[in-house]
Formats: sequence, structure tokens, C-alpha cells
Amino acid sequence: MTEGEARELFGSAFLGSDELSRVGKRLALGQVAAPSIPFRKETLRACSASHLLLYAPPVHADGLPVTIRSLRNLYGVDPEVSQPCFYNQDWYLPEGFAVAPLDARWHLLAKEVMVSARGRGPEEVHAGLRGDQVFPTAAVCAFAFFAYWFASGGCRLWNHDFLWCSDFDHQGDRIYVGRYEDPTGVNKPGFNIHRHLSLRSVHSAAPEQI
Repeated sequence: MTEGEARELFGSAFLGSDELSRVGKRLALGQVAAPSIPFRKETLRACSASHLLLYAPPVHADGLPVTIRSLRNLYGVDPEVSQPCFYNQDWYLPEGFAVAPLDARWHLLAKEVMVSARGRGPEEVHAGLRGDQVFPTAAVCAFAFFAYWFASGGCRLWNHDFLWCSDFDHQGDRIYVGRYEDPTGVNKPGFNIHRHLSLRSVHSAAPEQI
């Protein structure tokens, strides 16, 4: 399927060469030239109403890689200064997944989280995925969020929800991202990046005697 055909099929949920080039200044991208779309036409038609079809360019206009860290440098962490932005946390900056560049591939990302996966751990959810489904990387999710925001005029992916990613931190804890806006209003807006802590021997207790 050509980009023109996919654009007609997906509408505003298509982010290809023209769309990314058009909002390139907001993403510090130059002229984007995506390769051929690899998905079968049947797959694209089946996903056109529920998914975002996105090309993930590997480098910015200056030749530096597009990473979570580079996007964080672009958009900052203070919603009172500008939005969209990242949630104000820095634990992940030294992690490998934060400096891993985008993969120069097309991605079909679900625009909404799976209702059946709500409140379930990543291993359980992963075990229940079909053979043609995988968890996306945190970098692809972050890029998709900001690119779609600019291309659509402010629409937010996963605004109140978190989604499991394929990445792990250096201790083997699973990464999850999303939830730009806290529905309770307690936390400030920002694209969140967290890790799901696994129980290890360092987790214990020191009871207080009463």
C-alpha cells in the first residue's frame, strides 16, 4: 500500500513522510523520507479505525538520534512553560532505553489501551497477546505521542492511561509510559515514564515495636 492510499484509509491517524515533514520543526526533524509501508493491505484495513500508522525517523535534522532523552530536551518538564511536555522526573535519563534511537520502521500503534488488559500485570498481558502483537518500545510511544499531538492539532494518545512497553531498566524492571493528564488533578500534566518494580531480596520490612 502506498502512503497516499494509507493516508486516505487512516485519515488523521496517519503520520508518514508528508505529515512528519510538515510538523518537522516542532520535532526538530528535517525532510522525512519513509520507506515503503511493510504491512499487508488486509492488516491496514482491519486496523485503520483503531490504530495510528506511524513512521519512526531515526535522526533529527542535525543528524543526532531521535531518543527519549532528545525529545525530553526539546519539550522540557514544566507544563507552565510550554505543552506538550514530559512529566518532571529524571530517574530514566541514564537508562539504555532512554538513549536508544528510533528504528526507522513503520509502526501500527493502538490509539486506546486494551480494556481486557486493565489492572493486569505485564507478564499476564504479554502471554495473552496474539502472535502478531507485541509491546511497543517506550521511545516509539513517546515519539508517537508528541508527533500525533502536533499533527492532529492537540489530540492526545493514552491521555489517562498507562501502557506496558517492551523495554526494561538496568535492574530488569518493566517500563510503562503514557497518562499525560492525571484525572484526579493531583499531578501536573506531562508524558509519564515509569518502571514496574519487581520484588527482590532488597524488599523486606523493619517492623516497629509497639
